Amino acid sequence: MERLGHASPRAALIYQHATKDRDRAIAHAVDALAHEHKAKTDRRDDDDLPLAGAPSGT
Repeated sequence: MERLGHASPRAALIYQHATKDRDRAIAHAVDALAHEHKAKTDRRDDDDLPLAGAPSGT
Protein backbone atom coordinates (compact mmCIF):
# COMPACT_ATOMS: atom_id res chain seq x y z
CA MET A 1 0.00 0.00 0.00
CA GLU A 2 2.83 2.40 0.69
CA ARG A 3 4.00 2.20 -2.93
CA LEU A 4 0.65 3.55 -4.03
CA GLY A 5 1.00 6.52 -1.71
CA HIS A 6 -1.79 5.56 0.69
CA ALA A 7 -1.28 6.00 4.39
CA SER A 8 -3.23 2.84 5.26
CA PRO A 9 -4.88 -0.20 3.71
CA ARG A 10 -8.24 1.37 4.58
CA ALA A 11 -7.38 4.51 2.60
CA ALA A 12 -6.36 2.36 -0.37
CA LEU A 13 -9.66 0.46 -0.28
CA ILE A 14 -11.66 3.69 -0.14
CA TYR A 15 -9.71 5.04 -3.12
CA GLN A 16 -10.19 1.81 -5.09
CA HIS A 17 -13.93 1.87 -4.46
CA ALA A 18 -14.24 5.53 -5.49
CA THR A 19 -12.17 4.87 -8.61
CA LYS A 20 -14.30 1.89 -9.59
CA ASP A 21 -17.49 3.95 -9.20
CA ARG A 22 -16.03 6.81 -11.25
CA ASP A 23 -14.84 4.43 -13.98
CA ARG A 24 -18.37 3.03 -14.20
CA ALA A 25 -19.88 6.52 -14.47
CA ILE A 26 -17.43 7.45 -17.23
CA ALA A 27 -18.20 4.23 -19.12
CA HIS A 28 -21.94 4.95 -18.96
CA ALA A 29 -21.41 8.52 -20.20
CA VAL A 30 -19.25 7.39 -23.13
CA ASP A 31 -21.82 4.71 -23.99
CA ALA A 32 -24.60 7.31 -24.04
CA LEU A 33 -22.55 9.58 -26.32
CA ALA A 34 -21.84 6.69 -28.68
CA HIS A 35 -25.53 5.78 -28.89
CA GLU A 36 -26.46 9.42 -29.49
CA HIS A 37 -23.86 9.74 -32.25
CA LYS A 38 -25.01 6.50 -33.87
CA ALA A 39 -28.64 7.65 -33.81
CA LYS A 40 -27.71 10.96 -35.48
CA THR A 41 -25.58 9.18 -38.07
CA ASP A 42 -28.36 6.69 -38.82
CA ARG A 43 -30.86 9.54 -39.32
CA ARG A 44 -28.42 11.37 -41.58
CA ASP A 45 -27.88 8.22 -43.66
CA ASP A 46 -31.67 7.85 -44.05
CA ASP A 47 -31.91 11.46 -45.28
CA ASP A 48 -29.34 10.72 -48.00
CA LEU A 49 -31.35 7.85 -49.50
CA PRO A 50 -33.18 8.62 -52.76
CA LEU A 51 -36.97 8.66 -52.67
CA ALA A 52 -38.72 5.59 -54.06
CA GLY A 53 -39.52 6.13 -57.72
CA ALA A 54 -37.49 9.34 -57.96
CA PRO A 55 -35.23 9.75 -60.99
CA SER A 56 -31.61 8.89 -60.28
CA GLY A 57 -30.23 12.07 -61.82
CA THR A 58 -27.98 10.34 -64.34
